[in-house]
Amino acid sequence: MKLKDPYNRPASNLRVSLTPACNLRCIYCHAEGEVSPESSLTAPEIARIMQVAHEFEFRSVKFTGGEPLLRKDVLDIVRSVPDGMESSMTTNGTLLADLAPALCDAGLSRVNISLDSLDHETYKAITGKDCLDEVVAGIDASLAAGLTPVKLNMVVLKGINDHEIDEFIRFVKGNRDLILQLIELMETKGCSYHSELNGLEERLSERSTQVLTRRMHHRKKYCLEGSEVEVVRPLHNTEFCAFCNRLRLTSDGKLKPCLLRTDNHVDVRGKTGEELRELFIEAVRRRAPYYR
Repeated sequence: MKLKDPYNRPASNLRVSLTPACNLRCIYCHAEGEVSPESSLTAPEIARIMQVAHEFEFRSVKFTGGEPLLRKDVLDIVRSVPDGMESSMTTNGTLLADLAPALCDAGLSRVNISLDSLDHETYKAITGKDCLDEVVAGIDASLAAGLTPVKLNMVVLKGINDHEIDEFIRFVKGNRDLILQLIELMETKGCSYHSELNGLEERLSERSTQVLTRRMHHRKKYCLEGSEVEVVRPLHNTEFCAFCNRLRLTSDGKLKPCLLRTDNHVDVRGKTGEELRELFIEAVRRRAPYYR
């Protein structure tokens, strides 16, 4: 049975935060208010929840964090993805070089790698550590292992890395297995790094030989100079909400119907069987577009 919310939006993608822990300290990270790593769901609990999602015809699962590769049992978790569900992962890439082949063997399909600068000093200023070489090695290992397409997530930060966009476009040029995602930072009170991307999209469109519209979220994909570039703009974006198909699971066991809300979570920790299925139905029932 496929689940739809009261706005007739199907829920078909599960995003699972494996841990709130991270080995970087990015200046813009909001950590989604999660608790300590010690409170994270166990691998069997995550497997049970993914199985129920599969029963409700969820087509894919994306593992996130924190940094999901800090989990010692991450390969067991990937192996437990039900047959027929595509699995992917968002990672900062610092630990990926050694794990990419094993992740592929365990069944992971592809990775998104967070990379906000190609300059060592700027990377360190953003993340707190200079791990740029490790991330580039992780990109290379992912391409070699077949975790493709590899999407590079660059959060555009005003006055910090916004001058590097052309360099990133050159970095992915000529490799169809590399896609650049330029992400608009969520604007919050006191944040001075937010960069409005309207002008950027206009310039990309002018330079592109082809502009495609992705099915999910109606996001634009710009094909230019041998590169593929997507612009991710969830802020005040009615299309982002109108086409959202996601249900999130926090590391401590709560189904989160909306990225931008914290008042409608459904606690599924310790639940099994029919009770867990009913809670899935309730979580989808609580889904509503944040921007309409």
